[in-house]
Amino acid sequence: MDTTHRPAARVICLDVACRVLLLRWRDPFDGSLLWEPPGGGIEPGETPLEAARRELAEETGLDPAAVVDRSVPVDRDVWWNGRRYVGTERFFLARYAEERPTVVGSCLLPGERAALDTHRWVAWPELRSLPDRVEPPRLPAVLGALVPDGPWGRSEG
Repeated sequence: MDTTHRPAARVICLDVACRVLLLRWRDPFDGSLLWEPPGGGIEPGETPLEAARRELAEETGLDPAAVVDRSVPVDRDVWWNGRRYVGTERFFLARYAEERPTVVGSCLLPGERAALDTHRWVAWPELRSLPDRVEPPRLPAVLGALVPDGPWGRSEG
């Protein structure tokens, strides 16, 4: 088994209605679909916050200044492109004052552009009913840790 640890940072983006931005990726190895918050590897010399802001801008075109300097550690164990990635990633929060801000992944690398299937602003109750795998599986707990005063414990109408 080929196991890799790559230091990484991700951003949970919330719009004004507390919808979560998820990107849906198609695994180039087996074609499986995976929803996850924007983010990626930390480059040498980068802090996790700098990486989170850079990755957010590259993958979504959203304002990276919205990412706040507070994060929670999240243990990851995910298969991607025939490799198993295991390790702890830092998850940050970004809030946007409008509904469903426009996402444009204009700075993606060619392989990323080919693998990015779509994106969606997902209402809290819909997280558990997405048709494809959501990473991390404990995303609701991560949201609760980042935004303890959010609507996570009650249903929305």
